[in-house]
Amino acid sequence: MEAYKPEILFLKQEDVIKAGLLDMKQILEITEKTFKMIGEGKVLNPTKVFMGMPDNENWQSYCMSMPAYIGGEFDVAGFKWAAESMFNATQEGMPYGVDVVILTNPKTVYPKAILDGTITTAMRTSAAAGVMAKYNARKNSKVAALIGAGVIGRTMIMSMMEAVPSLEEIRIVDLDLSKAEGLAKEFEGKFNVVPMNDTKAAVTGADLVVTETTSRKDFVKKEWLVKNATVIQMEAHSFEPDVLLTADKVFLDNWAQMSHLDNITVAQLYKAGKLNKEDIVEMPDMVCGKAPSRESDDEFVFCGTAGVGAVDITIANQMYENAKKMGIGQKLMLWDNPLWV
Repeated sequence: MEAYKPEILFLKQEDVIKAGLLDMKQILEITEKTFKMIGEGKVLNPTKVFMGMPDNENWQSYCMSMPAYIGGEFDVAGFKWAAESMFNATQEGMPYGVDVVILTNPKTVYPKAILDGTITTAMRTSAAAGVMAKYNARKNSKVAALIGAGVIGRTMIMSMMEAVPSLEEIRIVDLDLSKAEGLAKEFEGKFNVVPMNDTKAAVTGADLVVTETTSRKDFVKKEWLVKNATVIQMEAHSFEPDVLLTADKVFLDNWAQMSHLDNITVAQLYKAGKLNKEDIVEMPDMVCGKAPSRESDDEFVFCGTAGVGAVDITIANQMYENAKKMGIGQKLMLWDNPLWV
């Protein structure tokens, strides 16, 4: 039984960062590979379970479980416990989202690692958008408008510049101009980031538009957008429904999940009978080549992603492997001797 010790490697946020989590190029590669494996049938990725408090309609905080099993060379199971709090958003120095990832040995079902997942969420969220942009942005795209200058706004700048190297200007937009200015200053000398607080002005003439806000209502109108733009929605609401309904192609990361999550545009259109699975292409099929991505510079392309747990697990597993090689993290034991077997 010596080989089956219930040893857990605990990695705090500083540890996973040291293990390479802020390397966007690496995270993009892992994310794309994960979606490819999903398309190849090597991944189990059940629909996430959302629990809003005090209820799903009027939540002030929520917890969400995102399980996955990754086969192939990874052979790891796990889940991310994702949570957000409106209270935290009002407190200085407290993150709005707090996430934890648990990795498990699928043979023994012993947990092997517990990792901070908060920065993982920020990186993989933007990496998913980056993969969408890699396949669907026009090859000569020069201007991107990123709506929302929060944590995801920061990683989205990193992702878009890596995924769409033709970009010459990134407009970062926030109602609070000082937040947009702060991000622009952070990337000064690296990328041409222009701070703005007018969404309509920012998306006008933009080849690529990505929304990463906490909005609970739609606010981006179709007539503001370039006729052959690529738009990527990362949250429940941003683009008005006709943006999606009039797109030449629609790509979603996971139809089963997005069509059944309460209060998001995709689910509402599905329930209203205006959108069906036959109308969309799932991201894994696109990455695998089972379905085409953008085929013409004339197309208007809509992409949507709500996040899949499998990506969190593959990224966390890579950070775990990196940390073991680097000798970082704290070792814990689930028990010394199990009481009942």
